[in-house]
Amino acid sequence: MTELLEANPQLILMLPRFDMKLGFGEKRVGEICQTSGIPTQLFLLLCNVYTFDTYVPTDEEIAAIDGKILIKYLIASHDYYLNHRLKHIGKHIEKIATESGNIGEVLINFFKEYSNEVENHFKQEESSLFPILSEELSGDYKFNLKEIEGSHDSIGDKLSDLTNIIIKYLPAEIMPNERIGVWFDICQLSKDLGKHAIIEEKILVPYTEQKRGGK
Repeated sequence: MTELLEANPQLILMLPRFDMKLGFGEKRVGEICQTSGIPTQLFLLLCNVYTFDTYVPTDEEIAAIDGKILIKYLIASHDYYLNHRLKHIGKHIEKIATESGNIGEVLINFFKEYSNEVENHFKQEESSLFPILSEELSGDYKFNLKEIEGSHDSIGDKLSDLTNIIIKYLPAEIMPNERIGVWFDICQLSKDLGKHAIIEEKILVPYTEQKRGGK
């Protein structure tokens, strides 16, 4: 496991979402997954998504995963984004805004609107998209994949707009080091959210369609 994380440090963000604890010594990936109750195949599948930008899982790989554990992972990711990353970024943006005059209010409002959109998107997924794996929805329910992809695109575009405000349009003398730090945090969040969207669009949706016979 240590060698895996050294090869791609970004993978360490996956561990708490699977409730995996640090301090695993020399244990292999399979041992840690077994102890944590996580299918090794699913864990490695997500590692591949986070590591290789062009990776696309096969139908066989998708069919072999545990969809309910995948959804638990996605919900844990939602919690991480809302209650950790966005709150952390929000504190820095508030600090920058206090020194930015009128444009600071624009920055604050834009970030609040963005955060609300992300939260609403996650709530929508957890109330309508994720339960498709259960018997709560009728058998003729269909995914609107274009709508799902469109909402992901909107979130990504607005995050890009936020970075533009921070690095392009605030006066040069306004807290440059703080702005560099928050820009880096936003870029990391953007990359993570992009992988999250791929997991939903390229793994969760195809998995569910397989299980429901393409309905």
